[in-house]
Amino acid sequence: MTPSPTPHPTSSSGAPAGRSPLRGLASRGRDEAHRVASPLELFFDLCFVVAISQAGVQLVHAVAEGHTGEGILNYAMIFFAIWWAWMNFTWFASAYDNDDTLYRVVTLVQIAGVLVLAAGVSQAFQDHDFVAVWLGYVIMRLAMVAQWLRAALSTEGAERTTALRYAGGVLACQVGWLGLLVLPEGARPWVFLVMAVLEMCVPPFAEKHRQTSWHPHHISERYGLFTIIVLGESVAAATVAVKSGIDEHDALGEVLPIAVGGLLIVFAAWWIYFVVPIHGHLRSNRQAFLWGYGHYLIFASAAAIGAGLEVAVEQTVGKTELSTLAGSAAVTLPTALYLLTVWALHSRYYKVGIAQQLVLPTTALLVIACTFLGDLAVPAAGVVCALAVAVGTTLTARTARRGHGQGGTAGPAGTSATGSPDSDAGGGTASTPAG
Repeated sequence: MTPSPTPHPTSSSGAPAGRSPLRGLASRGRDEAHRVASPLELFFDLCFVVAISQAGVQLVHAVAEGHTGEGILNYAMIFFAIWWAWMNFTWFASAYDNDDTLYRVVTLVQIAGVLVLAAGVSQAFQDHDFVAVWLGYVIMRLAMVAQWLRAALSTEGAERTTALRYAGGVLACQVGWLGLLVLPEGARPWVFLVMAVLEMCVPPFAEKHRQTSWHPHHISERYGLFTIIVLGESVAAATVAVKSGIDEHDALGEVLPIAVGGLLIVFAAWWIYFVVPIHGHLRSNRQAFLWGYGHYLIFASAAAIGAGLEVAVEQTVGKTELSTLAGSAAVTLPTALYLLTVWALHSRYYKVGIAQQLVLPTTALLVIACTFLGDLAVPAAGVVCALAVAVGTTLTARTARRGHGQGGTAGPAGTSATGSPDSDAGGGTASTPAG
C-alpha cells in the first residue's frame, strides 16, 4: 500500500505554513483518514454541470421538435465527453492531488475546456457542428495528459510506467476523435462508439501492473456530490419549466401534478442512491471500474429526468405536438433506467433476501407501466418511486428486528444480518439499505 504523504505544517491561523508553490506530484495514500473533497473539486463539479445543463436544454428542444432519436444520440455523445473528462480528473485527483500552484492552474484549464464544450453544445445539436465540442474536449484531455506527465516525472518504476501509459493512451485517443470533424456526418455515431470504447480501455491498460492509489471513501464522496449536483440541475430545470407553464399559459392545474410527481421522483432518486455507503464495496480496480463506468448511465439518466419533466410540461401546455405518451415516456424511461442502474451498480450489494433485491427492479417496471396512464403518468410514477422507498424502509426494519433477535450474525456482501452495512475504518455506523 502506498504510504500517506507527510502532512504539511500549519500556521496558528490554520493556513499551510512553509508550502512551496510547486511540489512533486507523488501519490497519496489509500489509508489517509478524513479524506474529503477539496474546494477546487467542488468548483470543478459546478462548472461541469453547466455543460450538462446545456446538453439537457438541447435534448428538450430536440425531443419537443420530434427529433427524439437524433437528440438522444447527440446527448449521449456530448454527455460522454463531459462525464469521461470529469471521471478521469476525479480518479487522478484521488490519487495525486497535491494542491500546489501548477496543479491548480492545470485543473482550471480543464474547467475552461468544459466551458468551451458547453458553448458549442447548441451548435452540435442544431447544426451538427462539433468543432467547439471537440476543441473543449481536447483542452480538457491535453490538460489531463500534462497532469499524468507531471506524475511520471515525480515517480519511478511501475508507478511511472502507469503514468506514462495514461498520458500516451489519452494523447493517442485525441487523434482518433478528429474523425468527428473530418469524416462524413453519417460516420459520427461509429466514430463515437469506437473512440468511446478505446478511451475506456486506457485505464485498465495503464493500471494493468500497478493500481493507482485512489481513495475509496474520497471516490464515493466525489461521485455522490456529483449525483447531488445533477439531481439539483434536474430540479432547477423542472422548476423553470413549471414556472413558464404557469406564467405563460396560466396552466397551474395542468402542470401541478407533473411538478409533484417530478419532485417525488427526484426525492426518491436521492434517497435510493445515498441510503448505502458504497465505499465499502470499492476494494479493487475490477469493482471500481465497473462501478465508475456504470455511473455514465446513472448521471445521464438523472440529468435526463429533468429534461423529461420539461418535455412533459411543454406537451401539457401545448408548446409541442408530441403525444401524451411521448411526453410521459420522456420522464418514465430515464427514471426507470436510473432505478435499474443504481440497483445494479450500487444498492444490490447491501440487500438481504429476495424481497429487498426485487424492490428497485420491480419499481422500474412499474414506472415504465405508468407511461400508459396518460396525464396521470408522471404523478403516478412519482407515487410509485415514493412507495418504493417506503417498502424498502419497511423491509429493512423487519430484517433488522429479525437480525437482532438472532444475535446479529454476519450477512453477505459486507452487510450484517440486519441488512446494515458494516461500519468501516473511516468511522461511524453505516446507513441501512432502505431503498
